[in-house]
Amino acid sequence: MPTATAFRPRHAIVLAAGLGKRMRPITATVPKPLVEVAGRALIDHALDRLAQAGIEEAVVNVHYLAHLVEVHVRRRTAPKVTISDERDLLLETGGGIKKALPLLGPDPFVVMNSDSFWIEGPRPNFDWLFTTWDEARMDALVMLAPTVTAVGYSGPGDFVMDKDGRIRRRPERTVAPFVYPGVALLHPRLFDDAPDGPFSLNLLFDKAIEAGRLYGVRMDGIWVHVGTPEAIREAEVCVQESAA
Repeated sequence: MPTATAFRPRHAIVLAAGLGKRMRPITATVPKPLVEVAGRALIDHALDRLAQAGIEEAVVNVHYLAHLVEVHVRRRTAPKVTISDERDLLLETGGGIKKALPLLGPDPFVVMNSDSFWIEGPRPNFDWLFTTWDEARMDALVMLAPTVTAVGYSGPGDFVMDKDGRIRRRPERTVAPFVYPGVALLHPRLFDDAPDGPFSLNLLFDKAIEAGRLYGVRMDGIWVHVGTPEAIREAEVCVQESAA
């Protein structure tokens, strides 16, 4: 259930350090965050969403073709961008966020994949995410896209959700109704006792599931999975149709 007063985070981290292997050959010379959809780099679509949601400062982690990403994002005026440098060692999603925690402050913050791309519904999704946040019950609140309406995604889904919004993993050999599109609101305490070095954020999601403190909110609109060169055209068609 949404809380009476929406929490409004000031900080976010955009995960932009991945290798983009499935986007090759494009990513042989262009890092995936700079791949363009509808005339705009994927990372700009993500940062634009954050700016519209009132995020004031965004950390961007970099590794592959790091200099290109760094030069690109430093041209922005909103949100203010700080670089978390992973040139020496790619830390994966969890390790990258843990390294950036000193830049993110003591309050809950947004994590967003640089290729998180969606067509908004009637209500902005970040408004719904922030309104649903309840620090007393949650260590993490993830945005969930319905698999049946996702564009460019054909997998079995990631999560099931109960009537109270608590989520758990898809049981083996089943199909789940929701996929994680790479957007969440996290409390820094989720990283208490997290390992050093590279590790997946999924490790901490599983920890939160065991504690009953991982919740989800259903995305409004359409999530577009931009994972391959072929998916770029699908995403652009969605943008054109939404503007018609």
